[in-house]
Amino acid sequence: MFGFLQGFAYGLFVSCAPWFLAGMINPALAIPGERPNRLQVVLRYWLLLPFVAFVLWLTSLWGGFGPTLAGWIAGLAAVAVALPVERGWRRWRLRQRERRDADARRRARAEQEAAARESGVAELDPDNPPMDADALVRQLCTVKRRLLKAGRSDSAVHVDRLYSRYSRVASLLGSRFDPAEVTHDRAMGLLTEVCRGALDDLQAMARRAESVRDVDGGYVRRRLEGGRDTLTKEERRALERRLELLQETDDELRRIAGRLEAVMTALDDASVSVARIDTGRTHASVDAEQALRDLQRFSAGAGRYGHTG
Repeated sequence: MFGFLQGFAYGLFVSCAPWFLAGMINPALAIPGERPNRLQVVLRYWLLLPFVAFVLWLTSLWGGFGPTLAGWIAGLAAVAVALPVERGWRRWRLRQRERRDADARRRARAEQEAAARESGVAELDPDNPPMDADALVRQLCTVKRRLLKAGRSDSAVHVDRLYSRYSRVASLLGSRFDPAEVTHDRAMGLLTEVCRGALDDLQAMARRAESVRDVDGGYVRRRLEGGRDTLTKEERRALERRLELLQETDDELRRIAGRLEAVMTALDDASVSVARIDTGRTHASVDAEQALRDLQRFSAGAGRYGHTG
């Protein structure tokens, strides 16, 4: 045993020199880390491994002097065997970390969706529209499908919220007025106009999300982190620009979501106004006209929210 340790110590010590030279030429050849550099090469092959070999040699002297050939060969091959093993272990750790990060991002997005999804909001199935779906609802299904395909389920929540409010106000109008009445047609026309403006915003969301659907932010960040010493300036600029595109898209989606909140609030106001109408009272027509004026005021001011083309 002591003879094997002596041979191993000699072989390990001798192997440090070629690995040190290889590492000084290209640190990635001798260092298994994500960001290898020459300082790590010096520390590993000029200080750490020679010290380990020296300690093993001192320890083996208790059994006398008699290094074995097997120990010598094992010492020479130790670094060559340990490097791929350590690289595999580091890759495994990186995959585990990426998996944890992906799970954390999914949980964060789920929490955002839960926060955005209000109680009583109906979920629209983009592949199976309601049987009584009109043209507007079918378009909402289409834009939700696009958002989900682009990986923006947090933005797709806004489609459900708009659909729920549109259905609620339309149902209230149907319960308060005869569909054959001019008042009902006027109110539905205004409601549809308002919702179509919000639909434009949702379609703009889908276009922005689709434009960066193929940009893998995690991959770009790993390249930037792992290639600090190997990436050229052009490659680094290209990767950084991809991250900027992702950030710009997120900022734009948040701005559009802010405009949609104004639409949701206006539709809630319209819902309350229509719900107050009592068609059995003598002044029901006055209440109806007031509700229509509320919708007209919002429709006239909807342009202030701005729709992205």
